This record gives sequence, structure tokens and C-alpha cells, in this order.
Amino acid sequence: MIYISHLDLMRLFTRAMRRAELPLKMTEGFSPHPKFSIHKALKLGVASPNELATITLKGWVSPEDFKEKLKKQLPQGLEIINAQRNIN
Repeated sequence: MIYISHLDLMRLFTRAMRRAELPLKMTEGFSPHPKFSIHKALKLGVASPNELATITLKGWVSPEDFKEKLKKQLPQGLEIINAQRNIN
């Protein structure tokens, strides 16, 4: 997984979240995409034990359900360590 680029990782997670049928909140405009960001883009070839991402949902999903649904759709080498609800 160290040879996957940041943009490919973003697409990978977007596809996995759609396959997991999570209620993703989409941006508005001509080309809507999920409100999702990985906080720190890693250089190609650099591994990290954990990364932080923010995903905005339009409906309620418990952190445990979110983690389990998404885990089933991710390829080997990627895992969800923790999921928590953030209210802003």
C-alpha cells in the first residue's frame, strides 16, 4: 500500500464508502463529490501506522457500524483503527 498515491487513496476510500452504502454527504455544484478529506497527504513510498480523515455523512451511523461496514470493503493492507462521531 505504500505505492498508492494520495489521490488514488481518496478514490479508493470513496468507492469503498459507496459500496458500504454509507449515507455520504455530497458537495453541491456541477460535479458533486463526497465531503471527505485525509488530513495529511503522504509522499509516494512512505508508510504510516495511522492517518486521520474526516468524512461527513448526511444520516446517522454509529461509529461501530461505520467501522464494520467500511472495513469489509477495504483491500488488504488498509484498516480502520478507530471511528468517532464529531459534532460541529
